[in-house]
Amino acid sequence: MKTLIGRLFHVGYTVEGTWRLLKRHGWSWQQSARRAIERDDEAVELWKKEVWPQVKVRRRPAGPGSSVRTRPASR
Repeated sequence: MKTLIGRLFHVGYTVEGTWRLLKRHGWSWQQSARRAIERDDEAVELWKKEVWPQVKVRRRPAGPGSSVRTRPASR
């Protein structure tokens, strides 16, 4: 939403500022009151076990060539 507001109106908001703006205009966080009737819990669990680990992005440890240091060894 933050990006959409920026593109449409050429203004920048923080995430918190965006939330406050939306709340001021009557918007709210919406969450379904109940689960979908069509939901297949077994398929969801299978996806979590088999597909999600392959999709999930793993963070690489900082090492040589990392952006952690801005200069070569200065000591």
